[in-house]
Amino acid sequence: MTTAAALEPVLVSLRGAGGDVSEDCDWASVPLNALAAASPYRTFRWYLGQRHYSGLYWSATMGDHVVYESRLELSRLLLADFDSRVMGIVAQPFLLSTRIEGKRRRHIPDYLLVTDNGPVVVDVKPRHRLEDPRVALAFAWTRRAVEARGWAYEVFSEPPSAELENVRFLAGYRRSGLFDHDLVDEVAGQVADGMPLGDCFLVLPDRPRPLVKSAVLHLLWAGRLACDLSRPLSPGHAIRRAG
Repeated sequence: MTTAAALEPVLVSLRGAGGDVSEDCDWASVPLNALAAASPYRTFRWYLGQRHYSGLYWSATMGDHVVYESRLELSRLLLADFDSRVMGIVAQPFLLSTRIEGKRRRHIPDYLLVTDNGPVVVDVKPRHRLEDPRVALAFAWTRRAVEARGWAYEVFSEPPSAELENVRFLAGYRRSGLFDHDLVDEVAGQVADGMPLGDCFLVLPDRPRPLVKSAVLHLLWAGRLACDLSRPLSPGHAIRRAG
């Protein structure tokens, strides 16, 4: 199949909260709220010697655990959870199927992200596997089906290491329920644009420094403060207040 070849109707199947799988229905007509409420389509297993590291990640965006099937999927999940534009994250959200040149094709994307700029369907794959003809075919027809709805489609491979490690570090401060919100607000009010990160930890000298530092890092996770994450965090990083 080439990307210009005709694509037959695409069907979608969902797994409900009780584990029941829906009958195939027309992909173009399934409402977003039904897709966003779906349970992971695949059943996850953990066993000795498995090649991929599956697990559960507690998402601040969802206020609940989200599954992942590999460390690379976890990387994309972390970045989605950190992204203030993302309002919902669904792992393994649905099964798409169609016929291509007379052969039935099926594919389960890795994530559905509900963002303030519209839905994004994400497939995660190591960069060295993107040239595999089977992978390329699955991603090509999936992209066409997703974009036909006016949605965005993303293929995610290894991200910049510094950005990922910074977000992974900040994720340790993502649980807002563990913070004194009055203290967080007080710290936020004392941080000025351009202030070095190390100085931000000292803005309330009469309060325990570990609490102030944690509040600053939580503010960075929450997007109320920002800085350049393309290089490893350091005390010299210039902090800016979110607009």
